[in-house]
Amino acid sequence: MVQPCNAVVLISGSGSNLQALIDSLGEDNPLRIRAVVSNRADAYGLTRAQNAGIATQVLDHKAFADREAFDCALIEAIDGFRPDLVVLAGFMRILTPAFVRHYSGRLLNIHPSLLPKHKGLNTHQRALDAQDSEHGCSVHFVSEELDGGPLIIQAVVPVEPGDTAETLALRVHMQEHRIYPTAVRWFAEGRLRLAAEGALLDGEKLPATGYLIRT
Repeated sequence: MVQPCNAVVLISGSGSNLQALIDSLGEDNPLRIRAVVSNRADAYGLTRAQNAGIATQVLDHKAFADREAFDCALIEAIDGFRPDLVVLAGFMRILTPAFVRHYSGRLLNIHPSLLPKHKGLNTHQRALDAQDSEHGCSVHFVSEELDGGPLIIQAVVPVEPGDTAETLALRVHMQEHRIYPTAVRWFAEGRLRLAAEGALLDGEKLPATGYLIRT
């Protein structure tokens, strides 16, 4: 019997990836979302959590003197729920090294590009501007390098003629909602771990691209 895996999800916005995680919950999934924490009181993801009976907390980053003070308070809030895993689901804050180190090996993020391409923001337009033939999304362990931690799983979507940033984003979002629950469940089941040599799935080192899915 797999032990329950307690998770805290961090959000800043609508929470569509949070909803995908909520929808993946069930008797055969050991994931338990203990709380959803947002740095914005108007984040719609808080409503999604409340509708699912999940505890919520708001920690306004503007109320703190600096990034370090905010992250210290955020650690205290998260640790109150004793999580095995912290999931970044559209949390629009650059985390301090101290925060990342505190949750090393149990901090996941999803990014809307095929990392290491297009780190940072505006990834869909940048993929179009670069005339990429493929785009997609990546789940990775978080390291102190922005969008630079070991890759776990990537979904590849073709860039179609006539695509705009909006149409491309829609197709990428669909894949985000597919691969994030998959990666989180792997972790919850004890199959996914971070080791010195990188991300391990079922004890085997994942390739540099992570587990690759083509659509």
